[in-house]
Amino acid sequence: MRQGAMQADVGVVGAGLAGLAAACEAAEAGRTVVLLDQEPGQSLGGQAHWSLGGIFLVDSREQRRLGVVDSLELATRDWFGSAQFDRAEDHWPRRWAEAFLDFAAGEARSWLRQQGVRFFPVVGWAERGDLRPGGHGNSVPRFHITWGTGPGVLAPFVRRAQAMVDAGRLRFAFRHRADELVVADGAVVGVRGAVLEPSEVPRGVASSRVVVGDFEVSAGAVIVTSGGIGGNLDLVRAAWPQRLGS
Repeated sequence: MRQGAMQADVGVVGAGLAGLAAACEAAEAGRTVVLLDQEPGQSLGGQAHWSLGGIFLVDSREQRRLGVVDSLELATRDWFGSAQFDRAEDHWPRRWAEAFLDFAAGEARSWLRQQGVRFFPVVGWAERGDLRPGGHGNSVPRFHITWGTGPGVLAPFVRRAQAMVDAGRLRFAFRHRADELVVADGAVVGVRGAVLEPSEVPRGVASSRVVVGDFEVSAGAVIVTSGGIGGNLDLVRAAWPQRLGS
């Protein structure tokens, strides 16, 4: 059964934390947004709901209170020591890393607090390295735990998204599985896929994959926030650089 076409300024694939943040920012900027997810509405937020809610921050108030000496320069050396950006194709990953580090050392904490996120007065380790600046991993603790853990991080963005739904600028399309991007003249102009049967299963329980129709979204921009490839070993093997060995 054909479900018909949808149209929006922006199509977002994946209603986890990244998808919610992207959809909210676009909708609050005046764009119309369709947010797609193959899971039912009760699973809004995706895997972020189950997370510890740790946030990577650099030279934060919490670090300074504990006597942790950190800086953008040190964090950059730590990050690049692990990433080893040494190929021509590393240009954009390097630029992304630089932008993220600037954000983490700059407005990230104040911006998150404006969203309603609060932090425990402790800083922990994640991806602890060999403790040498320029070595692998973090040489100082930068893992800031949020009050409420994963649900606490999600809550402000769920509220923002609902406000945009009420304003008519955001539409949730649950049980819509995106299967392919629509490309015209070398540009992505939409996304199409399958509509899955309704599901009432609670969060964390596998939902069915029975297809009852199809859909297509036409959009001026498409943002894919469908998660990483770490859970699919075949994709990991296909993307693994030969220079790193097997």
